[in-house]
Amino acid sequence: MSSQYKAVFLDHTSLDLGDLDFTALRENFSELELHSSSSPQQIKERLQGAQVAITNKTVIDAETFAACPGLKLVLITATGTNNVDLVAAREHGVVVSNCQGYGTPSVAQHTLTLLLALATRLPDYQNAVQQGRWQQAKQFCLLDFPIVELEGKTLGLLGHGELGGAVAKLAEAFGMRVLLGQIPGRPARPDRVPLSELLPQVDALTLHCPLNEHTRDMIGAHELSLLKPHAFVINTARGGLINEQALADALRNGHLGGAATDVLTVEPPVDGNPLLAGDIPRLIVTPHNAWGSREARQRIVGQLIENTQAYVAGTPRRVVS
Repeated sequence: MSSQYKAVFLDHTSLDLGDLDFTALRENFSELELHSSSSPQQIKERLQGAQVAITNKTVIDAETFAACPGLKLVLITATGTNNVDLVAAREHGVVVSNCQGYGTPSVAQHTLTLLLALATRLPDYQNAVQQGRWQQAKQFCLLDFPIVELEGKTLGLLGHGELGGAVAKLAEAFGMRVLLGQIPGRPARPDRVPLSELLPQVDALTLHCPLNEHTRDMIGAHELSLLKPHAFVINTARGGLINEQALADALRNGHLGGAATDVLTVEPPVDGNPLLAGDIPRLIVTPHNAWGSREARQRIVGQLIENTQAYVAGTPRRVVS
């Protein structure tokens, strides 16, 4: 359908670990050029003669649009659009489409994995076995770390879109009661509980909302102090929703039952981060990989095909600019 277009994928190894099938994607273009990564100096040269640019995190700025007049379509292999100058894209008549909802099963699964790991003290027991403590036990089992059942506990959700809804469904399967919190900056709703009322009620809090001027540091020292001393806090949404220093302090002070995060304010954390200190108890940090199942990444490839075909048909999909 779109054989007349040449496409350049500027950073394909940020999506493909060698386990994805690009056959159908290639069939959409006269040529598909793959680059594992592209430096700022290489971008404009590589996009010369291309009508379609595909990017995950590589920046396409106003200068690039000006230098590449043949561009017609930018495909972002993620939901976030901060790496593409959308204003410049509009000025140059370039359509920008992103991918949406591709990682819901993967992120929801990861969220429950983190919650279960905290509730069962999985990292602590694993470390105890590796350190030989079970081997030295005076009875058949080791019960040094308190285990919590999710059955009958209350989960607070901040963000109840597609992803939050999937997490709620999984939590309810474990017998949890789910409460929906009111996100700052959004209109009040009768089925949403204000933060000041929500936090004291929940045994676990999970975040599934975007980062913006209203939600930055939404969970700070004051909000953490409202939580029960045994509560769990989980963030698989965006770094910056939780004040990282405040969370580290709360864990060190023994106020929380535990916390887990898949996201940090700066990624990768090349200059360190308060949550990477080695003395923080009951904390799990994963490297922003909740979204990254093979199935989720293959769904992205499928959406790239859909977005391309829709553009060629004159009915662009998932348009962000």
